[in-house]
Amino acid sequence: MVTGTSNGATVAVVPARGGSKRIPRKNIRPFRGTPLLVRTINLLRQTSVFDRVVVSTDDTEIAELATAAGAEAPFLRPAELADDHTGARPVIIHAIETLESQSGTQLGSVCIVYPTAVFIEPRDLEESFEQLRSQRVDFVFSAAGFDSPIQRALRVRSDGICELMWPEHTLTRSQDLEEAYHDAGQFYWGHRDSWLAGRPVFQSRSLLHILPRWRVQDIDTEEDWHRAELIHRMLSDE
Repeated sequence: MVTGTSNGATVAVVPARGGSKRIPRKNIRPFRGTPLLVRTINLLRQTSVFDRVVVSTDDTEIAELATAAGAEAPFLRPAELADDHTGARPVIIHAIETLESQSGTQLGSVCIVYPTAVFIEPRDLEESFEQLRSQRVDFVFSAAGFDSPIQRALRVRSDGICELMWPEHTLTRSQDLEEAYHDAGQFYWGHRDSWLAGRPVFQSRSLLHILPRWRVQDIDTEEDWHRAELIHRMLSDE
């Protein structure tokens, strides 16, 4: 059963652990002169939908930076929820349960937003929140279309020879192939009950909020970081 939006607070949860490996201290590293986390907090504070912006971190330096930027860091995440293998779901459940325990009140809608989401705009979060509120779904999350038709994908066999994964589409015109999308990894809206019940985001009743491809960029490596800064510079008036 899909749970509707409650009257509880609408909260943004930003996961920002201190131990990133591929880009050390990534979440507080200056991105075009401003710490990555601060850019995300500034974005969230510009929207019209959030009652609270909460940073979930295991790191006191990150917590201090978050509060100085205008967000809340009302708890430190336990170490077992801050390693390389911890997924987003345990982190957001911990945040919901801790915030509700602290306040004594139940939350409403909760959106997890990653510090690396430097290309999302306030309207993305506002429009996707309206999708969540107006339709009977559990989740709404950011997505983008693939650059090329996935039906034309190739695989490499064990002998090194390539072959089509779907040879039945060899002669199908690209405009006749169904559009396919991928998770953009920017933000995920969900009702409080949907998060706590463990409903799967990608297999439950979910809607996509489609972002243009040019506003989707992972920042996992130094190459990603450099590319993201170049794109951001071209798009920005800063």
